[in-house]
Amino acid sequence: MTRWVLSRPESLTEIEQLRLKAVLANCPEPDPLTGHVRSFAQMLTERQGQRLLEWLDAVRKDDLPSPHTLAAGIDRDRDAVIAGLTLPWNSGVVEGHINRIKMLKRQMFGRAGFQLLRKRVLLAP
Repeated sequence: MTRWVLSRPESLTEIEQLRLKAVLANCPEPDPLTGHVRSFAQMLTERQGQRLLEWLDAVRKDDLPSPHTLAAGIDRDRDAVIAGLTLPWNSGVVEGHINRIKMLKRQMFGRAGFQLLRKRVLLAP
């Protein structure tokens, strides 16, 4: 069911759409959650950060604890989240390098000193 919630409705097969409707008819809790997830995904993919405050208000109106936790986390750094959902720039390349360095550091843990770690970081592809 998670895939159904996270997928665009038009990408679901007819059978999957019918199954999702049957689940939602018997258990109404996932319905608002599905709407919030899809709405946030649309904001993310279409760079509609200006809709974030409206989305946060809609999430808070529903009695679902998990989205409330997410909304509180987003609220703590609202300006950065709006920028991330709106601006075309991202830190993906930098994050990739940081991930690579952390992986090398984990591989070297307890095996050698800083000098060897430095060489691996500088010479690793």
